[in-house]
Amino acid sequence: MSVEPEAGADVLHNTVLDTMGSDITSGVLASGDVLTLDRIQERFGVSRTVARESMRVLESMGLVRSRRRVGITVQPRSSWNVFDPRVIWWRLSGPGRDEQLRSLTELRIAVEPLAAAAAARSASASERARVVELAAEMRRLGEAGRLDVFMERDVAFHTLLLRASGNEMFGALADVVAVVLRGRTHLGLMPQQPVPEALDLHERVAASVARGEPNAAEAAMTELLAEVRDAMLPLWRR
Repeated sequence: MSVEPEAGADVLHNTVLDTMGSDITSGVLASGDVLTLDRIQERFGVSRTVARESMRVLESMGLVRSRRRVGITVQPRSSWNVFDPRVIWWRLSGPGRDEQLRSLTELRIAVEPLAAAAAARSASASERARVVELAAEMRRLGEAGRLDVFMERDVAFHTLLLRASGNEMFGALADVVAVVLRGRTHLGLMPQQPVPEALDLHERVAASVARGEPNAAEAAMTELLAEVRDAMLPLWRR
């Protein structure tokens, strides 16, 4: 049995989803605007099934609400699932990029130092060894200017700490942090080579976690994220 029709439907679904999601999060479609499946079918040239499924996913994110006799209504930002990685990416890709970077950076400042301290208390032996390995790989890749691979190690580093914290709430933010780390690279907001201070601080965090020193791990992560915040300040002040 051929899988091409299903694959094609997935492509169309993702096209509708990404375009409509971007339109809503960027304000092209405003809160209170009413959509219909007929208009979505006509705009994108898709089947009713694809249109309906796309709206169902947007509704699960809180971006729209479907009601009988009313239609599909665009919802205000207060209803959005702002932790959904796709919502975050749409916001990062639109005119609200700087505002989204600010809120995400402030979230990281509030959470990641505590997660690093918890990881220093709770991480397994293999996790402690791995975080040191990742910090060393980041230095090597960063100094070589290999940003794409560096970024993936950076994601792995922060993901490991959030999940090794033993706090399921922190662990659930791993995908959120991953999106903002990848976003800074893809949107051209990272220097060609990471600043030496950032590489040093990653190694300090890793060493503190490996040695089981919660206070030192928290302090180093706080300093690391202050460096990230300072790099973003020119964007926020525009």
